[in-house]
Amino acid sequence: MAEEATEARRELREAIEAGDKSTLSEVAERIHYADLAAEYEDLDSDDQRLFLLQALDTEVLPDVIAELPNGLVEGALDALQPRQLRKVLETLADDDRVDILQDLSPEKRQKFLGLLSKDDEELTRTLLNYDEETAGGRMTTRVGRISENMNVKQALEHLRPDLEDTETLTRIFVLDDQDRLKGKIRLRDLTFNSWQTPIRDIMQPVDHSVLATADQEEAANMVLRYDMPILPVVDEANRLLGVITTDDAMEILSEESTEDIEKYAGLTGEQSEESYLNTRVLTHFRRRFLWLLGLALLAIASGYVMLRFEHVLESVFLLALFLPMVIAAGGNTGGQASTVVIRAMALNELGAGDALRVAWKELRLGILLGVILAVCIAAVAVFVLPAFRPAMPGSVSFTQFGLAVATALGVQVAASTLIGALLPIFARSVNLDPAVIAAPAITTVVDVTGMAIYFTVVRTVLGL
Repeated sequence: MAEEATEARRELREAIEAGDKSTLSEVAERIHYADLAAEYEDLDSDDQRLFLLQALDTEVLPDVIAELPNGLVEGALDALQPRQLRKVLETLADDDRVDILQDLSPEKRQKFLGLLSKDDEELTRTLLNYDEETAGGRMTTRVGRISENMNVKQALEHLRPDLEDTETLTRIFVLDDQDRLKGKIRLRDLTFNSWQTPIRDIMQPVDHSVLATADQEEAANMVLRYDMPILPVVDEANRLLGVITTDDAMEILSEESTEDIEKYAGLTGEQSEESYLNTRVLTHFRRRFLWLLGLALLAIASGYVMLRFEHVLESVFLLALFLPMVIAAGGNTGGQASTVVIRAMALNELGAGDALRVAWKELRLGILLGVILAVCIAAVAVFVLPAFRPAMPGSVSFTQFGLAVATALGVQVAASTLIGALLPIFARSVNLDPAVIAAPAITTVVDVTGMAIYFTVVRTVLGL
């Protein structure tokens, strides 16, 4: 099956290069719309992209456009004839249509809204009132709804006209006269009960719902945690507004995890939906430069610390041999701690009042790691280092030297573990995404503190 798909995509590219519209139309019918969107993104010129759009069947065109990265959607819509554009906008699922319009300029959004039917325009404007990163901004309204006052026959007759347009009938929601959510029911419950059975008698309670104003990640996590095929989205009065489906949740979590990974790597700016190779060099530059500049300026503090303790290095220059090791150990343990804590936050395992518990847990772990590493390094300094006959002041023995370096390493590891764990918690307390406390930032902070710890400890232990 995969080989057939690969062969079809190869034939598609050949038809585009040859300008063979009839072959292109025939081959496109054998390719999934997501693959067609990927091929559109990879094309080299606007002319080739226009040629592909013109060859696509009007039935698959909305699905292809819904799969395109945000940066390419507007160009694709502009390339369509007014009649095609109207059909595409009306055929798009309401959540996909809103996602597309949210990323357009206000002028272009008004133009496209004017092409919709009155009902679709009113619904779309209502959904646009929700922020694009909320449950309301990602929900679809195409869901099965029936009244609690119906019987099975009436419910089936009510659902039948909207059968093709409904996103899913896996769960059908039961409402009262004010559209408030009262329960849920499965399609098979309607199928295998007598026509006169009241809906009230066979409906089940709704265990979980989410407010339309809630963050989209909260909604997606609920779908995952409770293994729900669809999650009802309600307003403050518990009126059903729409649903978050499983595929919506997967897409949201993919976007959120990508954003967290990029922030953790020290990338800034708007996340690009385009593939790596199709993203412009200047876009990559803008997202990386500010972080690198800020961290470079912060790293100057490390140089300042070294200047302040210049006499310590001059007295025992052998300390320079162990300095990179102590700094790196702090960066590694701090990075590990921050990764574990950020992951726990993402899984909602940590609450606002857990900072002290986290600090105590990571401090004990840091001390344990620090002691074990310190013993190992002390053994190297006392028993292995003398074999190389390094220059050592007469007032300092290898035992004293090993004790000083080992103590500095232990303190650095314990402190770095604590810092790495608490920085994400601090970020969340000031309403920042914990992922902004990225690995490069933690490494730089730990470098500065580690250098200060190292020189302070060895100066004290060695009496320099």
